[in-house]
Amino acid sequence: MYTSARYVDSALTTSIPALVDDEFELPSRVARIGALANEVRACVLKMIHLAGSGHVSSSLSCVDIMSVLKFDRMESGHDVFVLSKGHAAPTWYAALMVAGELDVAEIGTLRRIDSRLQGHPDRTRLDGVAVSTGALGQGLSVALGRAQARRLRGDSSYAYCLVGDGELQEGQVWEAVMYAGSRGVGNVILIVDYNRGQNDGTTDEIMSLHPLPDKFRAFNWHVQEVNGHSHLAIRDAVINAQAHQAQPSVIIAYTRKGYLAPGHILLNGEHSGQLTEEVYEDAIATLEALVL
Repeated sequence: MYTSARYVDSALTTSIPALVDDEFELPSRVARIGALANEVRACVLKMIHLAGSGHVSSSLSCVDIMSVLKFDRMESGHDVFVLSKGHAAPTWYAALMVAGELDVAEIGTLRRIDSRLQGHPDRTRLDGVAVSTGALGQGLSVALGRAQARRLRGDSSYAYCLVGDGELQEGQVWEAVMYAGSRGVGNVILIVDYNRGQNDGTTDEIMSLHPLPDKFRAFNWHVQEVNGHSHLAIRDAVINAQAHQAQPSVIIAYTRKGYLAPGHILLNGEHSGQLTEEVYEDAIATLEALVL
C-alpha cells in the first residue's frame, strides 16, 4: 500500500532551499512551487490523519497561497507572516516541514498534549510561529502593528496576513482595515482565502461579504483578485503588492475548500469533514498520480 513516502518521508530528509530571484526561469519557478505545494498537501493530509481530527478542508484551501509565500516571495527571518485563520495551522506546519525548518518526525504530534504543533499556532511553543492565533479576526491588527514597527525603524520588510473569508464578518477586521487605509500602511499585504465556506454554512448564507473588493477600495486599499490555486497568478499579485507602497494591499484569492487538484475536492469541501482511512488513501493516490 502506498504510504506517501515520496511526499512525506524521503522528500523531507534534506532542507529544500527557498526560491530566490533569478535562480530559476519563471516557468521552472512556477513548476517548482507546484511540486512543493503537493508536498505540503501530503503533509497536511498525513498530519491530520494521524491526529484523528483537524480542519482539513480549510487547511487545503490555502496550500497554494502559503506555498507561494513560503517558497518564493517571503524572506525568511526578515518578513513576518501572521496566520489569522489559525485553524489552518497544519498547512503552516507542513510548509515548515517541506522547507526543512521543522522536523518531519513531529508530523504525528498535531493536537497532542504538550506538542509544539497545537491545533492553532502557539508562538510560545514553536519558533516558526510569529503570532499566536485562533480567535478569528485578530490577526490583521497584529500584522499592522508589526508593519508599522518596521516602517518606524526604516526596515523594508513586509508583514503578510492570511485571513479566512468567514472571519471578515468580525468587526475588529474592519477597524484594522480602516486604520491601515487612513494611515497608508503600504508594507502590509493581506490575503483573503475566499473559499466561500465557514462552520455553519456558506458565507453567503451566514453573512454575505459582497461586494468585497468595493468594500476594501472604499477604505483606500489597493485591491487585486486572483485564482487562489494559480501559483503564477498569486505570485504576480504578491509582486505587484510589494511594489505598491502608497496603500495597504489586499489580494482576494478565490479558492475551494478541500482543494487537492483540478477536479478533485476532498470531502466535498465540508468544513469539518472526517478524514477516514479510505478518504486519506484516495487523496494520497490523487497526489501520487500528479507526478507519474
